[in-house]
Amino acid sequence: MDAADRNVFLTPVEYLKGIGPRRAEALKSEMGVFNAGDLLNFFPYRYIDKTRYYTVSQIRQADADVQVVGRLGPVNEVKQGGRTVRLTAEFYDATGRVELVWFKGFPWVKKNLVTGQQYVVFGRPAFYAGRYSIPHPEMETLEQHRSSPLSAMVPVYPSGEKLHKSGVTSRVVALAVASLLEVALPRVEETLSGDVLRSEGLMSRREALRAIHFPKDADELTRARYRMKFEEFFFMQLALLRRKIIRQGKLTGYVFDKVGERFNTFYHHHMPFELTGAQKRVVREIRRDVSTGYQMNRLVQGDVGSGKTMVALLSMLLALDNGYQACMMAPTEILAMQHYRTLSRLLSDMQVRVALLTGSTRGAQRRQLLEDLRTGQVDILVGTHALIEETVVFARLGLAVIDEQHRFGVEQRSKLWGKSGYAPHILVMTATPIPRTLAMSVYGDLDVSVIDELPAGRRPVRTYHRYESARLSVFGFMLSEIAKGRQVYVVYPLIEESEKADYKNLIDGYDVLEEYFRAHGYQVGVVHGRMKPEDKEAALAHFQRGETHILVSTTVIEVGVDIPNATVMVIESAERFGLAQLHQLRGRVGRGGEQSYCILMTGNKLSAESRARIETMVQTNDGFKIAEADMRLRGYGDLMGLRQSGVSNLKIADLFKDGAILEAARKAAQNVLFSDPDLLSPANAPIRAVYDGVLKGRALWSYIS
Repeated sequence: MDAADRNVFLTPVEYLKGIGPRRAEALKSEMGVFNAGDLLNFFPYRYIDKTRYYTVSQIRQADADVQVVGRLGPVNEVKQGGRTVRLTAEFYDATGRVELVWFKGFPWVKKNLVTGQQYVVFGRPAFYAGRYSIPHPEMETLEQHRSSPLSAMVPVYPSGEKLHKSGVTSRVVALAVASLLEVALPRVEETLSGDVLRSEGLMSRREALRAIHFPKDADELTRARYRMKFEEFFFMQLALLRRKIIRQGKLTGYVFDKVGERFNTFYHHHMPFELTGAQKRVVREIRRDVSTGYQMNRLVQGDVGSGKTMVALLSMLLALDNGYQACMMAPTEILAMQHYRTLSRLLSDMQVRVALLTGSTRGAQRRQLLEDLRTGQVDILVGTHALIEETVVFARLGLAVIDEQHRFGVEQRSKLWGKSGYAPHILVMTATPIPRTLAMSVYGDLDVSVIDELPAGRRPVRTYHRYESARLSVFGFMLSEIAKGRQVYVVYPLIEESEKADYKNLIDGYDVLEEYFRAHGYQVGVVHGRMKPEDKEAALAHFQRGETHILVSTTVIEVGVDIPNATVMVIESAERFGLAQLHQLRGRVGRGGEQSYCILMTGNKLSAESRARIETMVQTNDGFKIAEADMRLRGYGDLMGLRQSGVSNLKIADLFKDGAILEAARKAAQNVLFSDPDLLSPANAPIRAVYDGVLKGRALWSYIS
């Protein structure tokens, strides 16, 4: 494309026909449309079908808008109290007559409509006083209609109050796009190779751009939308897959070729339970990865309680057997402490040193730990983001496990690379199930494993919805469970630590519970974000030892707290939580062999979305079904902070609705890269040009999960 062609697409939007400075300002601020290229990629969100024409006699059969060709009779004024209240006119064809009615815009109607002229009328019929009429119809002369680009499938563009106030109606945008296409369409270049176009049966980009704005019929629109969605997904997947190729080519990984004494001793003599088939499969996948000489970058998805920690431990023992250290990074001190205690307990009979490093590790203890780490005396280091501080130096870090990874930024995770000469293997774990299409898009450069099996003996948690009016019966149920020797969580929605109302609700709730249950001889503890770390630890320790029967908490116990004896989770103001958070909280119970329960407490007035969330929780324990429902309710851009991922920049494709197109695009991208990994073939020149433009200037840390 030469400079003149490029300049067409870079033309500022204010210089396009029908736009001007005022409308341009609204398009820029509201829709991110700055130039001609942006306007061409500002796609309609729906279409009005004007491909069908009705006769006047057919109007009574229509249940939506109609389009009729006929002649206009005289325009008459209807007056009340000396002023005009409406205009009417007969409109007729060979089959009958219908009344046209206007309740405003009288000067324009009288000035611009000509009696006896042939018009094309478009509008929604109304039935009143025994006859049909069409209020405020759209009208064009027959000659205007035949030459207009808006005479088939009429595009309707996204809008808003500010756009309307600035005069940016859908019609204004449509006419500006039509004018722009006349100039720009011959200069539109293909972005896909001929092989991809043929194998996928796609129309050209030039055809698709014209048809997506002004389709001739519904079939052409379907083909154009498919082409543009495919293109978006294709380049997203191409970028992810090439990132993986580059990472494997540039980043040599340590070779763990030995399954040694520590792995085998633990596996055969200290494993507390038999691994599930899913856990065994994932461990095999990890062993295969770490033996290749390339850096492993694997995501392990597993529902709450599926045994991800055991998989991580076995992976770390592989690192130890091959002469390397391992670390596990968690997003909170509570979760880091939980992992530290779990690993220490499991490895207590083995010669493996596990250490803990958090923001609370200070003074001489911290200095000694860092020295032992640097000299290789620490085998496994568990911690928070404190692990990535510059003072933390490993002797030989071979594997980094990152738990609940979406809580860390990419740059934070990338700092682990600086802890080792080569790139350590990366094992990313999440208990937040991710819908398959989302995983393919956000984590398309990772290898993904799914632990889709719960350990034997685990019973599904029974979930119930109760309104505030049922509180005393909920208290009675809690008493019956505690009488059996069980324990109870009660969680309040402290969304921000500074929210005084939430804090008051939690403290008030604690006071009520404490008074009620102390009268029955039971102890109530409390944990929230304003407490000192040592006080939180003490409260959790009392609960863990069974010294307190009820733990009142904020969402600090959302992940990581493992109390098998806790069988009841009461979530207060459950309507204020997202589905993923509700699912995580529910996962804190059901970790022992006893039947467990989750009770969702809400007010009586629920929004439709809140009710849908609550009903989803009651109906299923399947984390993947819950994630799908969450994506339906909230949109993928709001899940797990994905507004920053690039996924939410999709202009026309939809991860939830267009899964089949995504899979086809990913397969096509894989085929292209299989035969031409560097995109150097002349046939792939269009693809290379777009790829280089999209990825220009990306930093190396973007190659990390």
